[in-house]
Amino acid sequence: MKLGILDQMPQPKGKTAEETASHTIEMAQKAEDLGYERYWFAEHHATRGMASSAPEIMMAAVASRTSRLKVGSGGILLPQYSPFKVASQVAQLESLFPGRIEAGVGRSPGGGEFLRRLLADGKPNQMAEYPDKLKDLIQHLDGSAKVRAAPRTTGRPELFSLGLGENSAVLAGILGIGYVFGHFIRPDRGLESFRAYHDAFEPGFMEKPVARACVFVVCGEDDAHAEKLAKEQDIWLLNVEKGLDSQVPTPEAAQKKYETLTGKEREKVAENRRRIIIGGPETVKREIDHYRELYGCDDWLILCNLHDWEEKKRSFERLAGIYLQQP
Repeated sequence: MKLGILDQMPQPKGKTAEETASHTIEMAQKAEDLGYERYWFAEHHATRGMASSAPEIMMAAVASRTSRLKVGSGGILLPQYSPFKVASQVAQLESLFPGRIEAGVGRSPGGGEFLRRLLADGKPNQMAEYPDKLKDLIQHLDGSAKVRAAPRTTGRPELFSLGLGENSAVLAGILGIGYVFGHFIRPDRGLESFRAYHDAFEPGFMEKPVARACVFVVCGEDDAHAEKLAKEQDIWLLNVEKGLDSQVPTPEAAQKKYETLTGKEREKVAENRRRIIIGGPETVKREIDHYRELYGCDDWLILCNLHDWEEKKRSFERLAGIYLQQP
């Protein structure tokens, strides 16, 4: 079992962006000590509560403060940027931290049309050009383009495309790159996506298929403790989907909101629970093992967005105790 962390750098209510960045570095160092193989960063813009807007910079910061941990992006918003520029950034990181760089890119616009235009410097929407941009990115990295991205490193970073269904999986397979499925966003398309990726894979930029899944996990001391913690995650997701405050609520605020949820809000919370694995160690292991077998996937990226940094750390510790460390 391979475990990594995908960090959206959620900012707890009452904490600053600076404190969030500092705690993130500490969490990455702890993850390395626990045996996690990788630490990836999301890309989010113009939010009050998600502090990871430049994954490339966070990758460099974490890699410079760890020794073995692989660092990655989950993922760079490729439709908004120049593939050559992205390739150059990734190559630069590879030159600094050989063998530890994993570049994940995605098709997301990064927000509404106004924000998308800001990111793309006013250029027309290029979402439909994602496959071509992905091909260009590969060619700038492998030297098959007219201009290869510098620096020209001896090794190459691994390259992944993020997706939520079969079309994205087939694209990654045909291009011979890795695939990361967002179970934490779209839990109903995993089985079909993994099958499609493996069926379509042809050796290319990468020689062998590498497929990963991302999921929210709240691992408590026992099921009751996990349920108490998970209320923060529930309300945070509810607020993010409504376009409200994306800071992680305090336990008290989450409990108060839980007591006043409308019928529709309760239905949404129940629906979102399909994106999250919640429980004590035994329950979490049973649920993850279910999806490991269903997807045929032993490579997972874990998200955990809790208010208290120590509770978040302990959740990751418990998960490591299940799969990465001897009791």
